[in-house]
Amino acid sequence: MDLIIRHATLPDGRSDVDIGIDGGMFAAIQPALPAKGAEEIDAAGRLVSPPFVDAHFHMDATLSLGLPRLNASGTLLEGIALWGELKPHLTQQALVDRAMAYCDMAVAQGLLAIRSHVDVCDDRLLATEALLEVKRRVAPYLHLELVAFPQDGLLRSARARENLVRALDMGVDVIGGIPHFERTMADGAASIRWLCELAAERGLRVDMHCDESDDPLSRHIETLAAETIRTGLQDRVAGSHLTSMHSMDNYYVSKLLPLIAEARVHAIANPLINITLQGRHDTYPKRRGMTRVPELMDAGVNVAFGHDCAMDPWYGMGSADMLEVAHMGLHVAQMTSTSGVARCFEAVTTHAARVLGLEGYGIAPGHRADFVLLQAGDVHEAIRLRAARLLVVREGRVLARSPERRTRLGLPERPSELTLEFRPGSIS
Repeated sequence: MDLIIRHATLPDGRSDVDIGIDGGMFAAIQPALPAKGAEEIDAAGRLVSPPFVDAHFHMDATLSLGLPRLNASGTLLEGIALWGELKPHLTQQALVDRAMAYCDMAVAQGLLAIRSHVDVCDDRLLATEALLEVKRRVAPYLHLELVAFPQDGLLRSARARENLVRALDMGVDVIGGIPHFERTMADGAASIRWLCELAAERGLRVDMHCDESDDPLSRHIETLAAETIRTGLQDRVAGSHLTSMHSMDNYYVSKLLPLIAEARVHAIANPLINITLQGRHDTYPKRRGMTRVPELMDAGVNVAFGHDCAMDPWYGMGSADMLEVAHMGLHVAQMTSTSGVARCFEAVTTHAARVLGLEGYGIAPGHRADFVLLQAGDVHEAIRLRAARLLVVREGRVLARSPERRTRLGLPERPSELTLEFRPGSIS
């Protein structure tokens, strides 16, 4: 075999497991694997996880913090306005450079699959062209999936429908929308119908920014679920954010959750951003803003977490670390039970992979040998410490290594150093 990881712990709790890799695929996963490897690594009981997956991101805006100015209020609406100010000054090269830098950060953190929304309301489609180029460049080491996103509203923006179709014809993977940003509830519902019909016609997935507000009467997720069933798109549609659900009446939600589950609509929460942007009009009590994650999970809905933003007009923080996202999510959703922590880890790995429809994902024989070796003994410790990524591997090839952190009582004394095994931002 090409590589064997000895004495590993897996996210499902199995321990002292050997992982054999051959030809870029997982060949065997068992205790005391008798085979010999060209290279063998002793995990010494540490956690080997499938790579992290970000189900919701905006790579066209990433790392643009301060351009052309900072978001003084920190609000969602000023962020949208600020992005509108920035768009006329964007260049394709700047978009590519920032996105490539973020992809290098992602790989270093063991994040090997990202779904990114790209604004198609700029008639030049500069961001679309730029991110399609980035997708081509990073394909050897990172799965990048693009969503045609009418940021200014499908019906509210004069050429959004035309531009969205152009973006799909250029090779964008997923159909996006933002019904709550349309001028009326009726226009929002109409946009959902049109987009779902287009997706059914083209055989594409759908991922809509949906009910990203504090309005308890917003009803677009209800429409999205119903249209998913009508157009036969079950398991191919995601509702991102769903923050209005945090403010909805419990009786209405008791009817809504079964509908979402029946439609097999995925839910994507973005803990870092949802709790930052929502509840801005509240004094006290102040709403947390994030959607009802444990209740959705209990209803049988597949729930993933996304990073959403990193150093852009909406959010000045962020480091491409999905363990930070899981850490925030379990706190906000009060999912600190043993099962809750495990579910939050799944929200940035297996559950997110289901949203993207990734094939061959996960540590199992016959799957592609993508994994991260973490300096942690289990998923609880991985989230608690935002564990160092000791090894990041794709198709059996080491992409990045990081030395162990020196620790005392589980607290890091110094940051780890990172060695990338590929030339960052240079793969063509």
